[in-house]
Amino acid sequence: MPDIITVDNLVLVYPDGTKAVNNISFNVKNGEFFGFLGPNGAGKSTTIKVLTTSLKKTSGSVTIAGLDIDKDAGEIRSLIGVQSQETVIEPDLTGRENLVLQGHFHRMRGRPLDDRVDELLKLLDLSDVSNKKASLYSGGMKKRLDLGSALVHKPKLLFLDEPTTGLDPQSRAAIWEYLEALNKQEGITIFLTTQYLEEADKLCQRLSIIDHGELIVSGSPMELKQQVGGDTIEITLANGTRTVEPGLKEKAEKITASIQGVTKVVDTNSGLAAYAKNAGNLIPEIVRVFDFNKIAIASVSFSSPTLDDVFLRHTGKRIRSQELVQKSAYSSRYRGRRNS
Repeated sequence: MPDIITVDNLVLVYPDGTKAVNNISFNVKNGEFFGFLGPNGAGKSTTIKVLTTSLKKTSGSVTIAGLDIDKDAGEIRSLIGVQSQETVIEPDLTGRENLVLQGHFHRMRGRPLDDRVDELLKLLDLSDVSNKKASLYSGGMKKRLDLGSALVHKPKLLFLDEPTTGLDPQSRAAIWEYLEALNKQEGITIFLTTQYLEEADKLCQRLSIIDHGELIVSGSPMELKQQVGGDTIEITLANGTRTVEPGLKEKAEKITASIQGVTKVVDTNSGLAAYAKNAGNLIPEIVRVFDFNKIAIASVSFSSPTLDDVFLRHTGKRIRSQELVQKSAYSSRYRGRRNS
């Protein structure tokens, strides 16, 4: 499958000297649902602005459908659709009028435009409110209308910059369902930036994880989770990590690493994260060893690998998103356990 996006050594430095994108390289295949996952401020939106020709890069090379981002910006814009984080619709126009206006921007007229607008209103479940002003729409309806505006001209490549931020779970699920159909049934390549772990895991065939403007790791969600190498055991020391006596956390890290079955230990902001297979069987041993060494535990729990665990393993911290990490059905917790 040929690449529709090729990025080599992309760098973007803002006038104040901030390096928002630091020498990243990746590719997106034609027809792929590709994701950029990372916390706020990671460089996701800056990258998408460069790819959509709204921000000029500092260095590196970018091609979209074989076109150079610098030389062929106008032609690239005719091939792509873009939905930004902020909803961009005219509140005083009806839903139908908003879509027609976007069609005019792309030099669409007459019956072909009317047919396309009718098609989108039906697909986005907005037909019944198509003649109401957009200012009267709910947040989810506005997001769907905004998405429709990006699709009027039938783009080959759709860029979505955190399209479901701020939506309730029901509205988010409806947009996910539509995006999946758009990719699978119409073959539109989708480039998605998100900080929602479940969104990236459910929708993306491949993804790159980005932090502080640098690519951390790339692969399919399944491949990345398998790289974690087992379940994640999270250990929080009593009194929190900032008030424990000097050297105690380092001692706890060494003790955890010495337990048979633990493959790696990472120092996190909230405590320690250990990786092991059959983690549930190791928790009693961890508690016993910590008690023996007079290290008090506030809590210990484990979860099956998630994309957040991938980020944690590579960076030592978790993605700051609004989602809760999904824990396994079985979770052992020991709270307030004190030295005897």
